[in-house]
This record gives sequence, C-alpha cells and structure tokens, in this order.
Amino acid sequence: MTENAQQQPTAPITELPTQYTPAEVEGTLYERWVEKGYFTADAKSDKPPYTIVIPPPNVTGSLHLGHAFQHTLMDALTRRKRMQGYEALWLPGMDHAGIATQNKVEQQLAEEGKSRHDLGREEFVDRVWQWKEEYGGRILGQMRRLGDGVDWSRERFTMDEGLSKAVLTIFKRLYEDELIYRAERIINWCPRCLTAISDIEVEYQEDAGELVSIRYGEGEDSLVVATTRAETMLGDTAVAVHPDDERYQHLIGKQIKLPLTDRTIPVVADTHVDPAFGTGAVKVTPAHDPNDFEIGRRHDLPSLTIMDEHGVITVHGPFLGLDRFEARSTVVGALKEQGRIVAEKRPYMHSVGHCSRCKTTVEPRLSMQWWVKVGPLAKAAGDAVRDGRVKIHPEDMSKRYFDWVDNMHDWCISRQLWWGHRIPIWYGPDGEVVCVGPDEEPPTGEGWTQDSDVLDTWFSSGLWPFSTLGWPEQTEDLRKFYPTDVLLTGHDIIFFWVARMMMFGLYAMDGQVPFHTIALTGLVRDEFGKKMSKSNPNAVDPLVWMDAYGSDAVRFTLANGANPGADVPIGEDWVKASRNFTNKIWNATRFALMNGATVEGPLPDASQMSATDRWILSRLNTTVAQVDAYYDDYQFAKLADALYHFAWDEVFDWYVELSKTTFFAGGEQARVSGRVLGEVLDVTLRLLHPVIPFVTDALWTTLTGGESLVIGEWPADSGFRDKDAELEIELVQRVVTEVRRFRKDQGLKDGQKVPARLELGGTALAPHEAAIRQLLRLQPEAEGFAATATLPVAGATVALDLSGTIDVAAERKRLAKDLAAAEKEKAQANAKLGNEAFLAKAPDNVVDKIRGRLTKADEDIARIQVQLDGLPQA
Repeated sequence: MTENAQQQPTAPITELPTQYTPAEVEGTLYERWVEKGYFTADAKSDKPPYTIVIPPPNVTGSLHLGHAFQHTLMDALTRRKRMQGYEALWLPGMDHAGIATQNKVEQQLAEEGKSRHDLGREEFVDRVWQWKEEYGGRILGQMRRLGDGVDWSRERFTMDEGLSKAVLTIFKRLYEDELIYRAERIINWCPRCLTAISDIEVEYQEDAGELVSIRYGEGEDSLVVATTRAETMLGDTAVAVHPDDERYQHLIGKQIKLPLTDRTIPVVADTHVDPAFGTGAVKVTPAHDPNDFEIGRRHDLPSLTIMDEHGVITVHGPFLGLDRFEARSTVVGALKEQGRIVAEKRPYMHSVGHCSRCKTTVEPRLSMQWWVKVGPLAKAAGDAVRDGRVKIHPEDMSKRYFDWVDNMHDWCISRQLWWGHRIPIWYGPDGEVVCVGPDEEPPTGEGWTQDSDVLDTWFSSGLWPFSTLGWPEQTEDLRKFYPTDVLLTGHDIIFFWVARMMMFGLYAMDGQVPFHTIALTGLVRDEFGKKMSKSNPNAVDPLVWMDAYGSDAVRFTLANGANPGADVPIGEDWVKASRNFTNKIWNATRFALMNGATVEGPLPDASQMSATDRWILSRLNTTVAQVDAYYDDYQFAKLADALYHFAWDEVFDWYVELSKTTFFAGGEQARVSGRVLGEVLDVTLRLLHPVIPFVTDALWTTLTGGESLVIGEWPADSGFRDKDAELEIELVQRVVTEVRRFRKDQGLKDGQKVPARLELGGTALAPHEAAIRQLLRLQPEAEGFAATATLPVAGATVALDLSGTIDVAAERKRLAKDLAAAEKEKAQANAKLGNEAFLAKAPDNVVDKIRGRLTKADEDIARIQVQLDGLPQA
C-alpha cells in the first residue's frame, strides 16, 4: 500500500457514479495532473533519472493515429518509471518543419494575390512567426486529450533561442573541423517548392510513363540506349558500356553523334553498367542523374544543365522554354522524324519520386549546396551499436541501421527556403568566406552578404536529445537527464532522424550516446492491413474515437497491437472492445467497493485466507512479474494482453464471482476476502495505469483515498505463490466450464435454474460447492429429484434434473443427427488421408486442412457422446 492509502480512509462509494463517462473524467483529471506538477521533472532530485524526448511533431501537424500510437507507448514507459521512483522526464516540443510551414504561409499569401517575394525575406519570416503563434501547435492541445504525461514546463521548439544557438554552435564546430563543405552535387529538387529536399521528403510511387529506345551514332558506330526521361538526352555528355562487353569494344574511346544536337560525345567504359540489362549501353547525363554524375566524375565528363529551377528547358532552340514534360513528348517526336526511335513501351510502370509536400515529381539536379561529410560521424554511429553502448530493439532491425550508416552518402543540408535556420556563412567582396558562431558579430561593410539558404530541418532535429536540455551550455538538465534512456520511434525514419541524432550526439557530447535504447515501432494500418492516408477513406482521426469511446480505449487498443517493429492494424470494433474493457473495470470495481473491498489494514495471513483468496494473490504476483518482464523487453502487446485477461477473466469473471457467496454470507471470511479483493484491485489498477491512466486513476483514488496513481508506487512481485491453490481453483474452473458448455448445448438460458446433485466426495472441490452452484444456477435437489443427465468432470459428478426444462426425446434426436454428421465428416477425412495418390498430389496446406477437419470431427463425436450419455433413455 502507498503512504496516502494508509493515512486516508477509503472514499465513500457515493463518489463513484453508476456509469463511467470518459468525457466527464478525462479533461478535468488531466488538468489536475498538470496543475499538481506531477509531470514536472526536478533536475536537483537525487532520484535516478529516466528520460525520453518526444520525436518533435511538425508545427503544422495535428494528432494522427501514428502519433497517438507512439505517444501511448512513450507515456506508458514514462509513467511506469515515475511510479518506480525515477525522476522521469518526458520532454515535449515541436519541429519548425521548414518546407511544410513555408508552404502553409505561401498558400495564405496566394489567397491574397501575393507571393513571398512581394513581402521580402524579413517581412515573410515575420509572417511565418505570426502563423506559428496563431495556428501552429494544434497537436500540443490534442496531446493533452490523449493523456500525454509530458513536462510542459520544458516544451521546446526547434527555432527557439536556445535551440537556434545549438544549431549555430554545432555548424561552426563542424565547419572548423572540415566536416561541412560547399560543393556542386546532384540533389533532389522540387520545381514547385523551389528547393533541395531530403530523401525522407521524397515519396516514391508507381507512375505510368514511357520507355523509349534511341539509336545514337551511325552504322557500325551506333548503339541503342533506353530512357524514361527522353528530354534529358539534350544534356548527355557520354554513353557508357561495361569494359568487358564484347559488343562495344570497337566503340570504347570513340566519339559518336548525339541526335538532335551538333555535338559528339564519347563512349566510355565503366563497371557501373550492367551488360545484362537492356542493351548494355546507358546514356550519361551528369547534371540530371546521381549515378550519371558519379560516372561523369570518374571520366572527367562535363556536366550540362539543360533545365532551370522550374523544370523548364534552357538549351537547344526548338525546345527552349518548354516544360520538362512537354519537352519529353516533343523530343520523342523529333527523334521519330529522324528515325532514331527503335522501340517504345507505353505505359511503362516505374517508380518515380514525388515531393511529399506538394506531390510534384522530383527532378535530380546539379546544384551548389552545403554538405556534411558523414564518413567519420557515421562510423561512430555504427560503432556505438556494434559495441553495445546503444541497443536496437527489436534486434533484427540492427541490420537495416548498419546498411544505412555503413553506406551513407554525404548529407545535403542546405535548403532554398526563407523559413528555418539561416546558414551562418558570410561572403566578402573579395571572395572571403566567414563562418559566424552564435556569440560572434558577422562581418560588416560594403559587399558582405549572408548565404541565402537555410538548413535542412533534420539538421536541427538531429540535435534534439541534447539541445532541448540546454546544450551548448552545461545546464543542470543536461547533467541530470543526458544521455536519454529510450528513443521510441517508427522504423521508417531510422535512416533519416535516428542516424543523424546518433552522429551529432556522439560528436557534440564527446562520445556520449544520445540514448541507450532505440525501440522501433511499426506503422499504424487499418484493420485489413492497408496503409492509412488522408487520400484514402480509411484514414481515421483519433480524436473522433476519443470523443466516442474515451482516450483510454484508444490507448489500450494501440498498445494491444504493439508488437516490436511490426505494423499495427486497428479498427473501430477493436476500440469498442477496449471501451467495453474500461467499462468492465469501472463496473467491477464499483461492485467490489459495494461488497467490502478495502485497502485498510494489513493483508491477512495466508492461513486466514480461502483457497480462492490464495489463488488470486498467486496469480496477481505472477502477472506482476510477467508485466515487468514485458515492459523491460518493450513487448507492449503482450503486457496489454496479460493485463486484459488477468483483470477481466481472473479477477472479475472468476475471483469476484467465486467470492460472491462469501461476501453475501458476511462474517470474518468476508472481511478477509474483502481485504484480498481490495489488494488485488489496488495492484491491478496500478499495473493498468500507464496504459489507461484516466479510468484507473479515478477508480484508484476512490478505492484507496490516495492522491493520484500518477505518483503512486509501482507494484512489486512479493514472491507469494500457491500452486496448490492454483490447482484447486483450476478444478473449479473445469467443472464450471464443462457444465456451462453442457447447459449451452442443451439450449438452456444463462439464468435458467436447474436442480442438481453435486457429488464432490473428498475432492478439493467440496469447499466450493456453494460457489459452483451460484455460478452454474444449480438449485439443491428436492423431493422427486431425478437425474436425467450425469456429467463426470474433474473427479466429481454433476447430476442434473432436466425434466421440465428440455424435451429429452427431441434433444436425443437432435444429438443423434449431429453425431451422424460428425461421423460422416470423420469417415470422409479418413478416406482422403488414407489415399496415397491424393496425398502425393495435394498441397501441404490442403492436407493440413483435412487433418484439422479430422481432429475437429473426433472432438465433436466425443462431446456429443458425452451429451447423449448424460440424457435419460427415451
């Protein structure tokens, strides 16, 4: 018991309404938690720290099921650790989301007939800040609805003063260590957003295009290349073949005519080319393809940019000024006129990258950008996992992590936007380049200008685990709460965010890892396993479900599907089932309180308890141990399932029901069982609290009189086990289950009472006769009792008088018909399984299905025979 529970009497039952209405509990309860400061971490505390930083949602975002899923799991981890006595910090915040936020404000301006250029950079950025204050951060309020136990006093934003200082500090350090440089490279370019975008901001989908095969050169000095982007041939500066390809040995080193132009281009030999793919010859356009760019570097080829930032052709008179897609068809038409098109395939389905923000087709583009040299940083990030300083869970996800960090390309960090952290580089009139740190004055005077680009959003979010704690200052928060304990995030951003945090954390914090564990989750999908998206009718607003069924129901459903690294299907029916679970907890606790459940006084000695009491306490401690093990292994689905079945099945459906006769009888045994039931409810509510915090806190404070479960103690396994009691109650359960099944088979209604004789003899069942009769609606035998059905089960005999309740002749006829059908099914299955020719040809799954039919037929025959034997002769 907690100290609060010992000091304060149990609250009167009148404080607990007859029905649980989440809307009347959740909002008020959450605000109370925040006002009391339960979620505020104390850096000066001598408690051991436990830290999780929230993956910062975009300032433009709203709560979707993916957020709700991950937040539920992070909240459960943090709440449990807080209850275990840790100084738990779950730090919230938002990302400035450069492209997404700039697009929002540009859309507003477009409605006013303006562009950002009409305002100018400074006024436009001011406008974005205004938008952020007015519309940004909706998700923070929605997080409160979900019950996120975050420390709101430490809320951070990637563009706030402290985090901006961290960005400038690490940029300058990397620059001075020659890990940041400026160079011309191929990048992902969005012609609509007019900026480079990161790999994570590119979405690939199958598009219907065309594949055209074009003949370059003449006669024997010709070859054929295939492309889906015919317009880029205007920028070709070579054709490449494999050096060992015998077909093209006579051409390597020669010049051939590039169609539609007055240029000749060389044929180069490069091992990148796959001689078995297509014709074995590929066109090389270094300024418009990343692979071609690398070939161009190896062979010192020129890079010709043939389109501008809008995707408009800038070369070759006939095509000048055409949009890239218009130019594609025009170029193909011109090649046909010259007889250069050897083959066409249309439609040709292929994977095409699109901007995740505006859905525009991304264009690979040669551009002068700022880059991070990732080699040494990525090696450190890989070593930290290899040597065990950081654990990836589930472990089989480690391969994906290593595949990325071991083969990482230099990172393009500049973006052609106005909203974001502006690159702290100044250019002088005589070619000077100066990097300015956070406490330094930029150079002034005529001719000095700052780089116009801003940094990739992932650059600032990569600092999140330590910048949010005050770095580069050596703050109390940084000393107390870094390294963080767990990063819980989706496996889809392991490459783009997780790896960057690892690189920056190890670099900035002198080799200290940013987190000890990376717990990777899957993605939330609909109940049929399909991806949810706004463009599909299967997308769900979790707030709608919270309104209808309560936040606890949504949380429990999400946790119940959370197998490590695996995608999570979710449907409304499952949320309804979780709502039923919260209602069951409420109603059962209310019933228990009305019938003597209490936490007052010490727990009675085991010698004073009934076998039923000892059984439930034994099962309780086993469940505590199971739940602890599942938490430590991030097995949320298993812990939710264990709690569900323990609470619903064992506590409410068995223990409470088995104890009703004791409670109704009153006396000392009722007092003992009331104290046991209070203990079981107390611990069960504590175990459930991290996942379903609202209903459990409301019930627990009523049960115990304690202040709040948020600051309650996490239960410990006392070590109490009673195998004899468990075996005894298992016998009772067998009797009740078998007789219930028989009653159902006979068509008896649940509440229908039947006279019965229980022959329990010297078995362990004897003390439970009253409870068994209560659960099975069995009346004592009276004068004229005639056993018409006899059921031997668990070493006992239950004789039932069904006269007057069923038509024995009709029931025997029905069962005989069912028996004949089962025997026919068995015969057919045996015939197929005994046919060697059939077994030789049939697929394994078909054979397995027939074996299953045989097993079920045997079970049905045995069950029906017992029912027939239990009926009197007609």
